[in-house]
Amino acid sequence: MFRPTRTRTLVVLAALGLAAGCSSPSEVDTTAAARETPAQVSPASASPFWVDPASPAARQVRQWERQGRGNDARLLKRIADRPAAIWPAADNPEAKIREATAAAAREGRTAVFVAYNIPHRDCGQHSAGGAHDADAYQDWIGRFAEAIGDGKALVVLEPDAVAHIVDGCTPGEYHGEREQLIAEAIVRLKRQPGTRVYLDAGNPAWVQESWKLVDRLKRAGIVNADGFALNVANFQPDETTKEYGRRLSKDLGGKHFVVDTSRNGNGPLHGDPSQAWCNPPGRALGTPPTTDTGDPLVDAYLWIKRPGESDGQCRGGPAAGQWWADYALGLARNSRA
Repeated sequence: MFRPTRTRTLVVLAALGLAAGCSSPSEVDTTAAARETPAQVSPASASPFWVDPASPAARQVRQWERQGRGNDARLLKRIADRPAAIWPAADNPEAKIREATAAAAREGRTAVFVAYNIPHRDCGQHSAGGAHDADAYQDWIGRFAEAIGDGKALVVLEPDAVAHIVDGCTPGEYHGEREQLIAEAIVRLKRQPGTRVYLDAGNPAWVQESWKLVDRLKRAGIVNADGFALNVANFQPDETTKEYGRRLSKDLGGKHFVVDTSRNGNGPLHGDPSQAWCNPPGRALGTPPTTDTGDPLVDAYLWIKRPGESDGQCRGGPAAGQWWADYALGLARNSRA
């Protein structure tokens, strides 16, 4: 997912039933893996969110176990055994959404999704694409929502879309249409009785003056959403992000928010901000997904970006969204289990 080249780079969930660095196998901290207790390796029971048993990380664990790479597999369970968001495909979102919501319902959990298909997405960068036009997007969101049905779901809506209006990356002629499409998407998704919606609002290192986002978020229908999402696919520390979120919440009438903690265990990469967002080395998994945040405004810590999936073809990585086992292993190895 694109991050700009400037420094931009429950009461609540009760309604849902909810109360990196790259490394080679030789670099794995086998001592840390051996110290893990069963509770640390299998933490899914501690989270209200659904864990995908067929995720790339889970498949990689099974492959490494067959290959005798037991230490690597145990480390990677730090990812595989924890819930991460599902990013449904642009062409056929229904199949994965129905599968996930049905599986989550059987376990009494909530499925987490990202709706990421806005026209003119990502300003033509690593995650370029999106729906062909407004009609195609409205149809896609309708199918997305219908597939959720009556299940419990949390949807993070359109990462980057509003912040790219504010930072000027998205051309002006698309601003009004984008805001209308997002506002309509929130209303459509909220017609599903078990669905909560959080509109993406960037991260503290991107649009540093949070007030600049307020008007655009209002135009994009934030009033009808359950709140906003911060730090999606980024690396900003929890406390920095929460302080930013509190300021933004104050300007939005007390809206709650969720924080992506998937890869922020070591914070952001220092140095050139144009390089810090894309597959930065030395990063680590952050706070595991939970609704027990200790902050009345923070509804959940989530792994919205799926740890181990590439940001794009930088630093030797595959295309954006593709699984990168070595990078995933680095995130797990560097994490504080």
